[in-house]
Amino acid sequence: MKKPSFLFIFFILMIHHQIQAQEMELPYKEIPAYPSDYSSGNLVSRMIDGLGYRFYWATEGLTEKDLAYKPSEDGRTILQTLEHIHVMSNNILLAPDAKPYERPKNPPKYSYEELRALTLQNLKAATLKILGKSSQEMEDFKVVFKQGDRTSEFPYWNMINGMISDCIYHTGQIVLMRRASGNPQNPNVNVFLGKTRE
Repeated sequence: MKKPSFLFIFFILMIHHQIQAQEMELPYKEIPAYPSDYSSGNLVSRMIDGLGYRFYWATEGLTEKDLAYKPSEDGRTILQTLEHIHVMSNNILLAPDAKPYERPKNPPKYSYEELRALTLQNLKAATLKILGKSSQEMEDFKVVFKQGDRTSEFPYWNMINGMISDCIYHTGQIVLMRRASGNPQNPNVNVFLGKTRE
């Protein structure tokens, strides 16, 4: 019997890898169990978890038509809104370590699936860094921007009223735009309970 060629084995392994990647569940299909106390870190972590759950379902099952939709000539498309949220999710991830976010000169172009996965993974990683932190520990969190040789630093308060709130706001825009595009969000989403009926 003829042995399978290297290319055939490589092809089979690639298909297997793709199936595994598709089967990996993204975070925030439902909101995690709430923490045991209302410490500073737990409160902010829960805000990010709420954002993650909303973003997961706002972006679930978007079509090419949805991604190209924009409410007006000057408005952002849904895809551009996803890109904007993804950039801010990088800030959310880096702030607990007081690391700067520096926008690349030639930012990579991600697909819808990549943007969605990267954003959800950033939010999950960020919430795990913040969970259980005391108010004293959070004093070390910083929002840092870097542009060339210039660096700007802000306290974490700016993250709460800035990127976290802004991401929630833009996620709501996606919900509205996809409805206008003819593909409304799953009606079984329950942001109060953080669970979605099957």
